[in-house]
Amino acid sequence: MFDRIGRWWRKNAPTRESLEEVRWLRPFAHRILEPSLWRFTRRSVPRGVALGLIVGIFLMIPGLQIIGAALLALPCRANVPIAVAMTFLSNPATTPFILYLSIVIGNRFVHSSADVGTVMVMINQGASIADWFAWLASAAAPALVTGLFVISVVAAAVGYLLSSCIWTAWIAHKWKQRERHRDEALRPEI
Repeated sequence: MFDRIGRWWRKNAPTRESLEEVRWLRPFAHRILEPSLWRFTRRSVPRGVALGLIVGIFLMIPGLQIIGAALLALPCRANVPIAVAMTFLSNPATTPFILYLSIVIGNRFVHSSADVGTVMVMINQGASIADWFAWLASAAAPALVTGLFVISVVAAAVGYLLSSCIWTAWIAHKWKQRERHRDEALRPEI
């Protein structure tokens, strides 16, 4: 399974060379394209997962999620491709659930009564941006922001721990494969 994911990633992920050609990245290219930020190591991958989840869930604006995750990966020494990929957890299919859950959690933390039903009605009716800003200007904003913060921090912590465990399992798998190949090479032929 890990090999298949790795092949897919190598085939579809943007390369450093392709990003060097992006015009608006040229002023930052020497920082963003630093090789250590693109290596998959046991420390950079979990950092990238956690950072991508925090930015992806808390900052629910699609274009800014990617840019924010990539820029925050620099000082955190996180893997840039992983951080960017994890922002896609919040997508049009998951956003209503994240917003609903964040309002429920935010209501408990802030002790407010932001109406969760209004969010669902606005989503179903395709509310305009002006309607969303009017709703956010009401008492719902503190509950929503608090809920998004709590969900993003919890998701980042779980993602960090889970990716660390997966990384450790993957390395153990690789060592077992290496040992098996070594034993087969040393076994005398009959």
